[in-house]
Amino acid sequence: DPLRGATAAAAVELVHAFSLLHDDIMDDDRTRRHRPTAWVVFGRSAAILTGDALLILAMDLLLEQGTRGAVGAARCLSAATQRLIAGQAADLEFEHRQDVGVEECRRMAANKTGALLACACSIGALYVEAPRPLVTALAAYGAEIGLAFQLSDDLLGIWGDPRTTGKPALSDLRARKKTLPAVAALTSDTVAGRRLAELLAGSGPLSEADLREAAQLIDQAGGRAWAEKQAQHHLDASERILGGTPMPADVRAEFSDIARFITSRDH
Repeated sequence: DPLRGATAAAAVELVHAFSLLHDDIMDDDRTRRHRPTAWVVFGRSAAILTGDALLILAMDLLLEQGTRGAVGAARCLSAATQRLIAGQAADLEFEHRQDVGVEECRRMAANKTGALLACACSIGALYVEAPRPLVTALAAYGAEIGLAFQLSDDLLGIWGDPRTTGKPALSDLRARKKTLPAVAALTSDTVAGRRLAELLAGSGPLSEADLREAAQLIDQAGGRAWAEKQAQHHLDASERILGGTPMPADVRAEFSDIARFITSRDH
């Protein structure tokens, strides 16, 4: 019965909401999904406190029953949240560094995004005390689609249409974020990559012309094509994991559909 896992699902979404509330403040994002962000409407302090409250509520929900599965789910979500915070801290640090490598950036993405998606895909099974191999396989599947999602999201952060993303064009470049496509370009040892490094090394605001040039340089240096290829690689890996995991065909199809949706979305 899907309702058996509803509490675990709610807990993950509460943590997700907590992360977005705080993320919008750290990134100074004023819109999300075509609407003003919470800190813009209610103030930074109120948004921070609301995020804190959601995080505590998530753990309270999981521990209400006190079953072995509930305790295991709480530990899983706590560990995922710790990794999410570590990934977010690295993401902020990278904005002020010029020596970020691709593998370091990939680890950041695996923590910031992959950890919570791995938890989201497996926590329901963990909560209802499903067999450990199933929980492990679902977590591995979630980690793969987490990286595929982050790569796709990074591409949208540079080339996404504001009419569909709900965010300003070139928003990640404006914040000098070391996203995976950008880092792939910066470490490409190409003329375009070196020019991109010069452009992003300054401390002053980037003009609209600078931002457009930076996006073009990432493309020319191969960062865009690399990110698209890597996103497909992780999506393929997730499909292989699903194919080798015993589960009803309709459930496997739903998991597969979710993976394709979050990596091909335009919003």
